[in-house]
Amino acid sequence: MIKVTRLNGTSYTINALFIETVESHPDTTITLTNGKKLVVKEKEEEIIHSVIQFYRLANVIGIRREEDISEYEK
Repeated sequence: MIKVTRLNGTSYTINALFIETVESHPDTTITLTNGKKLVVKEKEEEIIHSVIQFYRLANVIGIRREEDISEYEK
């Protein structure tokens, strides 16, 4: 799960496994695998970093070290 913030300032968590795309135009829009779109305050890069951290903690993609993560953040 990752924490995100609605434009009105309230925060909530979403399951990072269900994120299909993250786009900036100019607000950050997260599209889930079910087609639902979420507009959040966080920047696209922050969401990507949070998702990578989630995957890392859950060991979903088999990376544990910071050096391994930097390859995916490019």
